[in-house]
Amino acid sequence: MADERLIVALDFHRMEDVRHLVETLGDSVAYYKVGMELFYSVGGEVVRWLREQGKHVFLDLKLHDIPNTVAGGLCSLMHLGADILNVHASGGFTMMQTAAQKLHDAADAAGIPCPKLIAITVLTSMGQEDWSQLGQTHTIPDTVVRFAKLTKQAGLDGVVASPQEAAMIRQACGKDFLIVTPGVRPAGASVDDQSRIATPAAALANGATHLVIGRPIRAAKDPRGAALAILKEMETVK
Repeated sequence: MADERLIVALDFHRMEDVRHLVETLGDSVAYYKVGMELFYSVGGEVVRWLREQGKHVFLDLKLHDIPNTVAGGLCSLMHLGADILNVHASGGFTMMQTAAQKLHDAADAAGIPCPKLIAITVLTSMGQEDWSQLGQTHTIPDTVVRFAKLTKQAGLDGVVASPQEAAMIRQACGKDFLIVTPGVRPAGASVDDQSRIATPAAALANGATHLVIGRPIRAAKDPRGAALAILKEMETVK
């Protein structure tokens, strides 16, 4: 039943809440995102527990530091068993290239599959006004595509970007490049703190490979029903 293109965000700080939602969603969801709030609260326990339940994990910690520090951090996180790890593309080409190379080397040395490594382009909460206040002179879409190209050149597997930029990234980076899109909202759902959004079908049609959806499922009166409705919409785009 589960479509691995759907990643449900576990934006909690207690394992009890995680267990309740995962058990409620059951076989309708196979992929979960663990972010800062949850990881900083319970640590690697949640990744290990999700793997024990047969679930895939996107560990969304957005590493951003000097190259060796980021690479070392990723190599430590690798042993938790997450399927996807990420860094900030704004850390630069050398940081990303060093991280990718050392992560692959560490996985080979340990004899385990290497997690996919993707890079954050521009946060989906960022609008053009906030972007300009940072002194940026290029538009957000132009910057996102530039970051995506740099990410691919550095040897990473894909990016995190808004669904509004997915089509441009797909054209620039080819068919095998992962595009993980937060800022996905079913029709009629609250926008919350996202600025650059799209519906699930639109995001997939634009070239997204994975959709990260949190509040529209987590905060629904019937989370499983909400997930199934999103999956039904996703079926229209293969």
